[in-house]
Amino acid sequence: MKWSEISIHTTQEAVEAISNILHEAGAGGVVIEDPFDLTKERDTAFGEIYELNPDDYPDEGVIIKAYLPVNSFLGETVEEIKQAINNLMLYNIDVGRNKITISEVNEEEWATAWKKYYNPVKISEKFTIVPTWEVYEPVSSDEFIIELDPGMAFGTGTHPTTVMCIQALEKCVRSNDDVIDVGTGSGILSIAAAMLGAKSVKALDLDPVAVDSAKLNVKLNKVQNTVSVSQGNLLDNVKEPVDIIVANLLAEIILRFVDDAHRLLKQGGYFITSGIIQAKKQEVKDGLIKAGFVIEETLVMEDWVALIARKA
Repeated sequence: MKWSEISIHTTQEAVEAISNILHEAGAGGVVIEDPFDLTKERDTAFGEIYELNPDDYPDEGVIIKAYLPVNSFLGETVEEIKQAINNLMLYNIDVGRNKITISEVNEEEWATAWKKYYNPVKISEKFTIVPTWEVYEPVSSDEFIIELDPGMAFGTGTHPTTVMCIQALEKCVRSNDDVIDVGTGSGILSIAAAMLGAKSVKALDLDPVAVDSAKLNVKLNKVQNTVSVSQGNLLDNVKEPVDIIVANLLAEIILRFVDDAHRLLKQGGYFITSGIIQAKKQEVKDGLIKAGFVIEETLVMEDWVALIARKA
């Protein structure tokens, strides 16, 4: 199958709007080449990506890339994208150069083109995430290496919400803990919990593609004796009490099962939640407190929030 790569040279201001236009046009995801990433200073030492190549980034502005299948409607789709981007100027959004180029790539090229943007990343005191195709030498004897092959369907584990969840797990997981990972995705949080000494980890996701991806990564990291992956909607049909529940989901989804989480946690157990934007922080806090939780700690990274709550 042939794929068409659409590349748009624009501004940082227009990134979110153009990314949304591309998603609505049928792109499964976007690649953002922003030179700001080369010099960005983060609040902590974690989340830095190793070996970024300046040659992959524009001198100024931002380049957004997406992949669309080559079919009889491609021409019309591209024209609709161009028109939608031009319309952004009506809303006083600076689109910069607005230079759009189209190139054709083969299935194999499309499946691997994004890999150059995925490098080893140290995300906490103990954990470094390494793509399966990279060779990485640990820098300390107590470093945990999580190998991931996220494919095109799931994130690389370096998003602030994931990073904060892993940092929270480091604080909370004790030997012989029983853990549930709600909405496991690639399975990275379940893998981290197992490496930290959890006795058992139940990884749940409604999406069968996520279940398959998580099973692959669990086996890749040799924690299949600790982590079991299955399809499930939130905490439906879970009956056994556990020590920790972790959920990296949208605030609206977290609020749907706070009562179930409180019911299933053992006394003193932790409910770790992330995926919360700043504007929803208080709403989630209120929901947790109403359900009977005590907020132990609030983690913040960029525009995202994670909460560590305890069943008092």
